[in-house]
Amino acid sequence: MDHEIATRLGVPVRYVAYAKPGELADAAGTGAWDIGLIGAELQRAEKIAFNPTCVEIEATYLVPAGSPLHTIADVDRAVVRIAVTARSAYDLGLERNIKHARLVRSEGGDATFKQFVDDKLDALAGLRPRLLEDAAKLPGSRILRGPFTAVQQAVGTARRNTAGAAFLRNFVEKAKRSGLVARLIERHNVVGRLSVAGPA
Repeated sequence: MDHEIATRLGVPVRYVAYAKPGELADAAGTGAWDIGLIGAELQRAEKIAFNPTCVEIEATYLVPAGSPLHTIADVDRAVVRIAVTARSAYDLGLERNIKHARLVRSEGGDATFKQFVDDKLDALAGLRPRLLEDAAKLPGSRILRGPFTAVQQAVGTARRNTAGAAFLRNFVEKAKRSGLVARLIERHNVVGRLSVAGPA
């Protein structure tokens, strides 16, 4: 998507890498980046002007072998400890919505998985593509059916960049309607892991 936007603008792309989505969000408005692809979240929207969602990624739970948890609703109980990557979009969502279970945060996906295994936590929250990889490393584990949320991946820019936000809003909607987003999903072999978001 970033390459397509740059081509439309007639400018080169320079990538600025961040280890964690929260770090990208922290840099909003500092001039470190012009556009960023990140999960649209209310807390982040204080600094980032999000445009229509490009794709959606299901967030759900991985549970260990023999777990008594079978549904998404089963997880929100007082005795349940949920491993989650700190400041991820789904962590921010869980923080607002989990009423009884306890969130146990780690920095980064690998550290979160390690804590889930080492501390024998009850559930691992994550994006379905990552959980599929984690499940393969943990015999007998299973991914619960259905999502507890769908992370809305969007192209964002600093809130003060009103002209850029208007351009991106128009570009993203056209990209979805024209099939460009669907073609990018197919090209990058992530069919079934991402889905094209509906119209804004």
